[in-house]
Amino acid sequence: MADFKVTDETTISTTELARVLGLSVRRIQQMAQDGTVPPAKKGRFRLNDSVQRYITFITGNQMTEDEQKMEKTRKSAEVQIKVAKAAVAKLEASELQGKMHRSEDVQAVTEDMASTLRSMLIALPGQLAVDCNNAESAAECAAIIKKGVHRIMNEMCKYKYDPDKYAERVRDRLNWDTMVIGDE
Repeated sequence: MADFKVTDETTISTTELARVLGLSVRRIQQMAQDGTVPPAKKGRFRLNDSVQRYITFITGNQMTEDEQKMEKTRKSAEVQIKVAKAAVAKLEASELQGKMHRSEDVQAVTEDMASTLRSMLIALPGQLAVDCNNAESAAECAAIIKKGVHRIMNEMCKYKYDPDKYAERVRDRLNWDTMVIGDE
């Protein structure tokens, strides 16, 4: 019987490695594919390296401390991303259900209301000019102006929240033709 010396460069076949590790040939091939036990060349494995890597693999200590820290950081980042995506999805669902409105939609509706008020105030002098001209005193003219201002204020007080206006803005922003908000 010849002396067989194992060195760092000693290679063995897939079948021989399977016998040494007590695994199937297919399992060795799978481990080669996932990088657990990389082949030295096609169908050949370095014996020492493969046994050491297999031991590390089965004991679960396949990562260095730095690799474990990086893996922990990666997993933490993944969790943060998933939490952020869930929060965004929840906000989008609230918006689509009409339970929440984007600031730009609120701004646009408020600007529309301010524009309406501006138009009413600009039209006021023309509406009151004839009546004030026919007034017999400055007090009567002041009362006419006060009545006109109160009419505008009463119109503005009648403003009610209209979810349909916001739904229309969401549809326009998302380029949707039809959308029913709040229906499930």
